[in-house]
Amino acid sequence: MTAPTAVVESFTLGPYETNCYLVRVRGANGCWIVDAGFDPAPLIARVQGLGLTPTALILTHAHLDHIAGVAEVRRAFPGLAVWIHEAEAAWLSDPELNLSSFSGTPVTAPGPDRTLTDGDRLTLEGTTWEVRHTPGHSPGGITLYNAPSEIALVGDALFAGSIGRTDFPGCSLEALAESIKTRLYTLPDATRIYSGHGPPTSIGREKNYNPYVRP
Repeated sequence: MTAPTAVVESFTLGPYETNCYLVRVRGANGCWIVDAGFDPAPLIARVQGLGLTPTALILTHAHLDHIAGVAEVRRAFPGLAVWIHEAEAAWLSDPELNLSSFSGTPVTAPGPDRTLTDGDRLTLEGTTWEVRHTPGHSPGGITLYNAPSEIALVGDALFAGSIGRTDFPGCSLEALAESIKTRLYTLPDATRIYSGHGPPTSIGREKNYNPYVRP
């Protein structure tokens, strides 16, 4: 019997052009929302239009452009659980930690309802996802990896031809480079990467051409 494979749909939202994701399995009712940036109405409408039931809102990290829409998503789907890495559990309610205080528009978000750690296994409609802790851009950055589907949602750790910023409080270029080398570049080359900003790419492409972190 063939294992179910995941489908990922991207929604580029808000003034920071943040990629937020709908993760689902064809023919199944449950889904995840991964990150909720400013102005999440198109993502909400798609979930509702497909008649899906979100079972979790998973945050790759808690910078303002990835959490600004959490409250709106929760209003659309009451009781939806918010999951985030344990290192950033306090960030949702702290505008200084989530950097929104510096933007002039302080942001807080509900949750978390569950904290995640490296190596956690999450299940969605018969698919199993590994939580990979990929700090550097922020202390609690995570990647969600599903091997059968060859998919990794990497947040702001790695982009097509670039890497996440490391000039914010709590960032570390050394930690980010280590995360990319040991937690991302060790995935199969065919793995498709869905980042927090910009187009999709692949592990193989970034290993060969990304100028910022070499294998």
